[in-house]
This record gives sequence, C-alpha cells and structure tokens, in this order.
Amino acid sequence: MDRTPDIALIGAPPASLAAARRSTRLIFLVAGTGMSTWAPMVPYAKARLGLDDAQLGLALLVFGGASMVSMPFVGWLAHRLGNRTLIVASGLLMCLALPALAFVTSVAALIATLFYFGVMLGAVDVAMNAHAVDVERMDGGRLMSGFHGLFSLGGLAGAAVMSGLLALGMPLTPAATLVAVLLLALVLWLRAGLLDDAPTASHAHRPKLGMPHALAWLLGLLCFVSFLAEGAMLDWSAVFMRDFRGVPEASAGFGYAGFSVAMAAGRFAGDRLVGRHGPAWALRIGGCLAAVGFLIVAGVPSAAAALGGFVLIGIGASNIVPVLFSAAGRLPGTPPAIAIATATTLGYVGLLIGPALIGFVAHASSLPIAFGGVAALLVLVSLSARIVQR
Repeated sequence: MDRTPDIALIGAPPASLAAARRSTRLIFLVAGTGMSTWAPMVPYAKARLGLDDAQLGLALLVFGGASMVSMPFVGWLAHRLGNRTLIVASGLLMCLALPALAFVTSVAALIATLFYFGVMLGAVDVAMNAHAVDVERMDGGRLMSGFHGLFSLGGLAGAAVMSGLLALGMPLTPAATLVAVLLLALVLWLRAGLLDDAPTASHAHRPKLGMPHALAWLLGLLCFVSFLAEGAMLDWSAVFMRDFRGVPEASAGFGYAGFSVAMAAGRFAGDRLVGRHGPAWALRIGGCLAAVGFLIVAGVPSAAAALGGFVLIGIGASNIVPVLFSAAGRLPGTPPAIAIATATTLGYVGLLIGPALIGFVAHASSLPIAFGGVAALLVLVSLSARIVQR
C-alpha cells in the first residue's frame, strides 16, 4: 500500500499537527455523540406519533439509507470544497437535527428530519475519515483506530448523557437542545485546528475525479462484512441471549454491551498494535478472532461462553474498519474522500441489509447457523489481509 507522504502536508509545523490530531479526535467524538443521542429519543417519537413497529422500522431505515445514498455525492463534494469545509458545515447542520427530532408532530416530518439527519451524518462520516487519512499521513504513524475509538466513546457518551438528562426529569426538547448546543460549540471551536485543505491553484497535484480504484470496491466489500457483523450484534445479540441461552429479557442486552466496550477498548489499543505489527496482521488476526467469537456464541451452549464470544467479536472487529478506511485513503490515483465514500457506502449497505439477511437465514434454519455464516465471511476478510499490506 502506498505510504508516500503528501508534499503539501509534510511542511506543516508541529503545532499544526498537534492541533489537527486533537481536532480530528474531537470531530469523531462529536459524530458518535450526535448519532447516539438519537437512540434514547426513539421511544418518545414512537409514543408521540403513535407509530407501530413497521412504521418505526421504515423511519429508521430512511435514517440509515439517507447516509448511505448521500455518500458518493459527499465524496465528490469533499474533493471539491475540502474536508474542513464539509466537516464544519455538515457538523453544524447535523446538530440542528437533534432538537427538531424532539418535537416533530407528524410521521412525514419525522421521516423528512431523519433523512436530513442521515445525510448530514453521512457527510461528516466521509469528510472526517478523509481528513483523518491526511492527518495520519502527516503524522507518519498510525492514528485511525484511535480516531474510531473516540467515535465509539461518543456513541456510549451520547446515549448515556441523553438518558441521564431524561432520567433527571428534563423534558425531551430542552435535553436535545442542550446536547445540540454543546456539540455546536465544540464544532465551532475545533474548526481552527482542522487542516486547511480547500482546493487552490497550488493543489495542482490533486488527483482528478473519476471512477474509484478497483481496490476501493474490494475494500468496500470487506467493510460490508465488518459492518454486517456489527449490525448482527446490534440487532440480534439480545434476541440470541434470550431465545437460545435462556437469559432474562432485562439482562439480554449485556451481550451487546460487552461487544461495544470491547470494541472501544480494542480501538484505543489498535494504533500501537497496527504500528508494531502492520495493517495486514491486524486484519488477519482481527478477522480470525471475530470469527472464533461468532463460533463460540453459536456453538457453546452457555450464557457465559456467549458473553465471552461477544467480547471476542468486539476485540476482533475493532480495528478492521479503521485499517480498511486508512488503506482506502492511501490508494494511488483516487482522492481519499472518493475512495472512503466508496468503502463507507458498501459498509453501510452491510449495516442496513445485513441484519435482515441474518433474519432470513435464521428463519430458514436457525440463528446459530446464521451466526456461523457470519463467521465464514469474517474468515474471508482474514484471508484477504494482503490487500492492506504495506
């Protein structure tokens, strides 16, 4: 994989590099927090609008689908305007969706707001990962796993803070507005630290737009598998613990909690491990560990073993996507934003349709067999590790 530093980035002073690292970490935190703040608001929206499960499912599908379908356009936009401009603009607009989601009064308004929220979150996602590739290249080390660790931490923090405010008796709209204002202030503050990559006449070396490199599509397929595994954990882990391991419904969510904490911890340790052993090693070992975790969950008839399997899946999967995104951003001849948009789009396809595919397989056979199928796909990810070789 091409690791040649960008000429325009090498000359940045150390102070700028430190500020860029800090600001990149914070924008990942903002994105994770903004996305997860919506989770505690879902039951309120369902009750307020009188939605049944099918209507709610459609609305949530619009949210994820909007992020997915907007990403190819966002990649082009980031290349034209610069990642910093797109991060700040879409980050601010994303925050505005949170109070709007708290008081929408019709199904149509909810769907429209979720579509808007999904597009803005998708824009932040692509631009911040492309910016992270530039910062990582300028630094000369491995930083992507740590950035994604902050996204995971934001995912835990956003849901916890919003739930805490609601538990303390704060009404939904003021609580959502408070979180949105804090995130808005953070985006405005970190703007100065982001790399100024707006296109100018001096950027003649920037790659021309065109079809993404063939390897970008392959990296995207590997992202599809990793996101599918994450979607399986989100949507099916609690069901599995309840129906196949006899765990009470109130405790069935501990499987996903173990997975989430393990993934965050693995990402914070990932940069050091990837830097020491290389990205191919991380992909090979990570895919194998996650596959073994799924096999333990599916094959060992014990709730404790299943919980351990979920933790192993989180550890194994933690650095797969950061390594793949970093590799996509370093592809020769393709702008990082375009390559990352391609990989992210295919990843989101896995996140959206993966749980449904697992449901179809489970209906035709059983959920443990479906988990075994995910393990087989993760083995393929492990066997494809040479694609990210230095």
